Amino acid sequence: MMTVLLPSPLRARADDRACARSRPCRRSLLAVARRLAVQPALALALLGAVASPALAQVTVSEAWVRGTVPGMKATGAFMRIESRADTRLVAAASPVAPVVEIHEMAMVDNVMRMRAIPGLAVPAGKPVDLRPGGYHVMLMDLPRPLERGTTAPITLTFQSGDGRRETVKVAAEVRPLAAGAPPVQGGASAPASGHSHR
Repeated sequence: MMTVLLPSPLRARADDRACARSRPCRRSLLAVARRLAVQPALALALLGAVASPALAQVTVSEAWVRGTVPGMKATGAFMRIESRADTRLVAAASPVAPVVEIHEMAMVDNVMRMRAIPGLAVPAGKPVDLRPGGYHVMLMDLPRPLERGTTAPITLTFQSGDGRRETVKVAAEVRPLAAGAPPVQGGASAPASGHSHR
């Protein structure tokens, strides 16, 4: 008997028809198809995880607020901010103050002035101190005094270079009105704030 070899395309189609009539073959093909469909998706997911930078992983410590007395409508909040990646403090909010802004103290025409700024850079691995006489978070339009021994909740919003945002919530200790900055490493202390918050 003569054996006739079918051309490859025809033989493949014949094999497909034979497989279609076989349940084990169909199940095997379905399993392979599922595996092939999942692997590219998994590869893309892993690639995205590698390509996308992680959030800044910001930590905030030594947060405190200068207490107020009746009639005072504004005060400053101070803290140390650290980040594992370059980021930027772009906003702040608190339930104790309707208006919260990021401020800096700067010499302008030999006069120390306070002004709002749109954001504050936090370089990777370099602590940024918000201290009296320098950068601070300004709490304004206070509806009631902030009493010593209580805490003021503050939510800080950070934004990385690619636009991704991270929020950090802190409970800032309310210290006496005359409180200055705590000592920094080496025993030095930042100058007390010499401006009025209006």
